[in-house]
Amino acid sequence: MVTPSPSGDREKTVSKLSSKLRQELKVRAAELSIDIQDATSEGITAWLAGLACSPVDTTGATPFSTWLPTGQWQELKDACSARGIPFVQGLAQSIQLWLDTHPSPRHRPVSGIAQRKIVINQKGGVGKTAVAAGIAEALAEDGMSVLLVDYDPQGHLSDQLGVDQILPGTDSLVLHMCGEGKGDLRDLVVTIEEPRFGKRLHVLPACPDGFLLDARIAVSRMRNKEAALERALQPLEKDFDAIVVDCPPSLGMATDAAIYYGRRRQGEREGISGMVIPVLAEDSSATAYTMLADQIESLRDDLRLDIEYLGLVVNLYDSRRGFVATSSLKEWRELGDPKVLAVIGDLKEQREAVRMHRPLLAYAPHCDQSENMRQIAKEIS
Repeated sequence: MVTPSPSGDREKTVSKLSSKLRQELKVRAAELSIDIQDATSEGITAWLAGLACSPVDTTGATPFSTWLPTGQWQELKDACSARGIPFVQGLAQSIQLWLDTHPSPRHRPVSGIAQRKIVINQKGGVGKTAVAAGIAEALAEDGMSVLLVDYDPQGHLSDQLGVDQILPGTDSLVLHMCGEGKGDLRDLVVTIEEPRFGKRLHVLPACPDGFLLDARIAVSRMRNKEAALERALQPLEKDFDAIVVDCPPSLGMATDAAIYYGRRRQGEREGISGMVIPVLAEDSSATAYTMLADQIESLRDDLRLDIEYLGLVVNLYDSRRGFVATSSLKEWRELGDPKVLAVIGDLKEQREAVRMHRPLLAYAPHCDQSENMRQIAKEIS
């Protein structure tokens, strides 16, 4: 329904919107000091221009009214008809698109120290790369400037996001960690060009030279070798709100350096920097976790570090695998400390995003896995 305003430049429109979207729109508009009617109009304009938005759940939609520029409501209706979707769906996608491109400003750490999330487990195949990327994407989506470090010489993270790995023998994080950097590490950082992240998501690509990192650190003359990663990344910290490190499957010196880098620093509040540990609901994953915990505790005791477990992520979970899976999940939950941040199913969207060389939250922003990543990010930021 449309009712012209007395001035003639706007018209009152009435349609339907879910309570969830209505609440998010109200809160975000208030945070950004924008009128709801202007936010709605901006979202419709972007949607009409063809910016991509996945289908939105409109279950339980109730009446929603606002004032829009004259004629825009009819444009939206005509576009919905041309695209073969219900009008309520077109409005919902427009609102969601505005929310996605106008992130909340609520994220700056009180201490002013860049948050450091170390995604770690020496067991391969547990989904460290997917979890690290998902956390970084969720933080960037919410308005933070994020550096995602591909610390694994296999370079799965770089490959999955369509970022070229650094050529062996050229300047890299490895050389900077060994005190042999040839330039400014900032020059190697790549920005992910997805509108959803507003140029806030950045990647420091992997380099195959990292396969020799443990040996190079061991034979170097550097003091406090555990601080090698921190020395390399510290000059970049002022440029980012958060740094997420995708660790290699190793228990060597490189892992020690990552654990050291994620310790809680003086003046930093609790629950912000530390270890995020992806695990599987199976016995071998529990054994690997014990080995990792022993390494963390040894560093904590030997160097008197304040190292926090931010939590576990039970990944690739499928209850259809039977008793081993369900009982293992129960045991992970019963640990209590570290807590289980999320249980992520073995679903297709992540694999599809990898195949398309796109971030999951851009490829399938409303899938269950994307919501899981947002949940984890919210818990640890």
